[in-house]
Amino acid sequence: MSPDDYCQQKAVQSGSSFYYSFLFLPPERRRAITALYAFCREVDDTVDETSDPSVARTKLAWWRREIGLMLEGHPTHPVTRALQPHMATYGLEGRHLLAIIDGMEMDLDQTRYLDFAGLQRYCWHVASVVGILSARIFGATHPDTLKYAEKLGLAFQLTNIIRDVGEDARKGRIYLPVDELQRFSVTAADILNARHSEKFEQLMRFQAERARTLYDEAFTLLPARDRKAQRPGLIMAAIYHALLDEIERDGFHVLQQKISLTPIRKLWLAWKTYVRG
Repeated sequence: MSPDDYCQQKAVQSGSSFYYSFLFLPPERRRAITALYAFCREVDDTVDETSDPSVARTKLAWWRREIGLMLEGHPTHPVTRALQPHMATYGLEGRHLLAIIDGMEMDLDQTRYLDFAGLQRYCWHVASVVGILSARIFGATHPDTLKYAEKLGLAFQLTNIIRDVGEDARKGRIYLPVDELQRFSVTAADILNARHSEKFEQLMRFQAERARTLYDEAFTLLPARDRKAQRPGLIMAAIYHALLDEIERDGFHVLQQKISLTPIRKLWLAWKTYVRG
């Protein structure tokens, strides 16, 4: 199996919405973004699928060394071998890849965030940086495009947090800021024990409105001249926006189930967004 085939298989198996945004890219850019996505999946799985934190830290340290080897031109893993040829072509920076690993390591150190500022720092590492790298691969020609991508990544991550509240709680993690739980009189025990309530719905509606505001702010930042190139991000935004609407229509019942869109609906949204440009 070639490095590109390995990354493609990783992307397909994940079932992620990101896969649908790659479908309309030219082959070279599609290979680059698939390699980046596979890297993100590898380091994320290192934390999520490793029960012993010390083992997870050892694996993340290995990935840090592997990024160093890749930057020196000697990658050993299929993902870094696939990604290495695209680093210079699209202006990708090793520090951003290391920042993603830092974000994954934060999950080993912290399971609560006191306020939104703290949560936003986490989201920058695990999502906004990915947005910046992705925008470069798609074809960013203006500095504001990277600002758009950074904010769009934050909106994506907040949507993920809303969708995954129950799943994260079962891993002992609560990403909703502590001060906001207190404001809406929702306790950590309510989350951990999957107690749905009207107060919980109000809390989640607040989270959803913030995410929607960030989507709008991101779109405002995107220069018209880069809009066509950045269609993959706009496809993702359309899918995530639809997911957010679906979660709200379901009354934010996310503590005991994971709400998702069907593959055919994702494909329809991807095609419609691509055609509209």
